[in-house]
Amino acid sequence: MPGDRPAGRPALPPVRLHSEAELARDALGTPLLARAVRLARWAGQETRVGVGGELVDEQLPAAAEALGIPADEDGAADASEAWRVAVDTGLVEVSDPDEAGESRDGDKDAGLGTVTPGGNLSLITGGSPQDVLALWQDAFDVVFADAIAPALDDLSELVGEDGGIDFEALGWNPDAEAEFLESVLATLYLLTATKGGAGEGPVPLPVLAASAVVPDDMGEPTDDVLEQVSDAMMRLDDQFRLLEPIGLVEYRPVDEALMVEEGAEGAEGAPRGDDEDVSRYGLVKLTPLGLYGVRARMLEAGAVAPAVGDLVGRGADTLLDGVAHYPEAAARAETVAWLARREPADAARDLLSAARGADRGAPLRRLHCQQALSLLGAHAEPAVRDVLDDRELGGLARVWLAERGAKDVPAPPESMIFWLAIDTIAAQLDAEGDLEELQDLVEGLVGRHSGFFEAAWRVEHPATADVLEAMGRLHRDRTTAKDARKAAFKARSRPEA
Repeated sequence: MPGDRPAGRPALPPVRLHSEAELARDALGTPLLARAVRLARWAGQETRVGVGGELVDEQLPAAAEALGIPADEDGAADASEAWRVAVDTGLVEVSDPDEAGESRDGDKDAGLGTVTPGGNLSLITGGSPQDVLALWQDAFDVVFADAIAPALDDLSELVGEDGGIDFEALGWNPDAEAEFLESVLATLYLLTATKGGAGEGPVPLPVLAASAVVPDDMGEPTDDVLEQVSDAMMRLDDQFRLLEPIGLVEYRPVDEALMVEEGAEGAEGAPRGDDEDVSRYGLVKLTPLGLYGVRARMLEAGAVAPAVGDLVGRGADTLLDGVAHYPEAAARAETVAWLARREPADAARDLLSAARGADRGAPLRRLHCQQALSLLGAHAEPAVRDVLDDRELGGLARVWLAERGAKDVPAPPESMIFWLAIDTIAAQLDAEGDLEELQDLVEGLVGRHSGFFEAAWRVEHPATADVLEAMGRLHRDRTTAKDARKAAFKARSRPEA
């Protein structure tokens, strides 16, 4: 018999990811990583970099030309950003500037580093999808660090005595900035997962900004809070503009003309009514690659973020527990993938064995076992017939056989009928499904069996009293509801209860 298993919900709903091969192709096609690769292949022994590994200013026009972009100020900035990604992801390696200077004694460029191809450059054409995705994840980390960095327009007043930037004077808290963006990405991930995947529509930027600023228990936001939302929107606008070229999001930026129109209106910068064209305030959605990337960061941070397919190699007990609180479509997809790897007869036996138990999660396991069995064909019938006399499984076995039109199905004893009724309602209560559907189930069961509660309180099921109490809350007939509560009291008063 299975031991007690946790029956709680996962912290996040499961997501359906594209295959690693598809994601790797997406990663290689992202503008920023593609540019980093092109610069890594363009660079050579004559490429000169500064003490931080950055391209010297004189090299930026040639780098922009190599990328096929204008060699103006914007092109130089794009080339510089792509080069930083190339360096930080190991697509190029930069020698120690001092060593480079010693090797060119008397050279006017002494003290500048030189460049050679990095070990990761070969992964672009010769690596596995996992290698490419790991490389892309490193690039995402680089851009994330850029996104939370402060805007430094005039550094002269911020340079400390040691020559470094005095971030305390700047008022920049890197941990707080990272937490802000992480929380927004987590919210975007949750919205995407709840909607069913990255194919759903974009999220208005004000929604994300409000999720990070407005307290959950606040009613109508104050003007001060609306101003904070507006500030957060502008902050996110800058950040998503940086994150889009790495392929994390599809982003429609805040309409700059709108900002000009509103000027310095403070709190009025956040949309208030339905009449607003919310798309002008920015729209964002995670790409399939972005869904993968945010999930990877969350897993690294210790979050429970399941994905469809996680359970295909696990046992039947893990499958039934794992899908217990999945949305219906995700649970079905996970179960179909699990069944595809197994012989139907073996799968049926394993599922039925895993469905046994008296722990709190057992009723919901049996419900998902029954749903999994419905996906199997006639090959599962022998295993199902083997449990017809089992008190815990005999009822669901009869339901499965009846739904398939099987012959010679023995009628269940009355005790099994009522045990299955209690078990079914316990499962539905744990699943927390549609309230009206649950009320219809309760009223249907009571209506089909005269003297239902007189028999039900005697059922030796761990959830009998709890189920009867719930039926008292759910049944819309006040007299019947009172009978249910009385039956629950009797169940709790049994000596063996």
